[in-house]
Amino acid sequence: MSDIAKVAPGLFLALLFIAFLVLVIFFRFVPLGIWFQALMSGVRVSFFVLFGMRFRKVNPAAIVNPLINAHKAGLSIGIGELEGHYLAGGNVERVVRALISADKAGIRLSFKQATAIDLAGRDVFEAVQVSVNPKVITTPKVAAMAKDGIQLLALARVTVRANVDRLVGGAGEETILARVGEGIVSTIGSAVSHKAVLENPDMISKTVLAKGLDAGTAFEILSIDIADVDVGKNIGAELQTDQAEADKRIAQAKAEERRALAVAMEQEFKAEAQKQRALVIGAEAQIPLAIADAFRSGNLGVMDFQRYRNLQADTSMRQSIAGQSEGSATPGA
Repeated sequence: MSDIAKVAPGLFLALLFIAFLVLVIFFRFVPLGIWFQALMSGVRVSFFVLFGMRFRKVNPAAIVNPLINAHKAGLSIGIGELEGHYLAGGNVERVVRALISADKAGIRLSFKQATAIDLAGRDVFEAVQVSVNPKVITTPKVAAMAKDGIQLLALARVTVRANVDRLVGGAGEETILARVGEGIVSTIGSAVSHKAVLENPDMISKTVLAKGLDAGTAFEILSIDIADVDVGKNIGAELQTDQAEADKRIAQAKAEERRALAVAMEQEFKAEAQKQRALVIGAEAQIPLAIADAFRSGNLGVMDFQRYRNLQADTSMRQSIAGQSEGSATPGA
């Protein structure tokens, strides 16, 4: 080697640099620690597979570690399947944990089902856990009115178990809560009296449970328990009060309409009377003109006019005497 270094020192340095570069690339792109961990765990992973993961932008630890866990749990899963799910945007570790949990609990769950559930956006591991240990969902207080007009506020607890076969495409917890609330409202609304519901609150759970509200959902309802029933407002009395108030306002509006019509008619009559009075005053104003015209035409003489004036004076005196007689008779009466 010393002879080669003396003969071609430049070539020796070049070969040394190339060897160093190869080692750097090798340790950079091939995770030796992960390969050794897999080897000691009994999982055979090729250097070329780990090297290709680097170029495919796949984290080798996110594939190899779940593969080791699956191998130790006795599951047969290929590294290509795990890498394919990783590239599809799935959570490989969560899928493997779900498969292990389902296998230990005796739940049928294939790798294809688990990946489909994970890619659908659901937590497949949590779904398996809920399938093993049922989950309790508490509904908000549901207000409903019985036929006697009394409002009841019911609180229910729904025990559900995840149905693995319906996790993809099945409705979630919100649908369960909505259907249970609808069943509570229907059951209380069909009760003749609110007292019957208070005496037997289990009639709500029995009626709601018999409707099969878990159809088309990702859960199976095991039980519906009524935790609390409170008495609310007297809705019937409030509705009657509101109706009476509305009737009162309608009657007031109609009375105001009649009053306005009467006022309008009175104003119309006054206007008509003023019009007639104006006509009378106008006609009376024509009398002196007619008398003067009669004088000029010779149809009325001085004696006739005097008799007319005497008749007028006599009529005024009689009217005055008649008015004084009525006025003097009033105090005596």
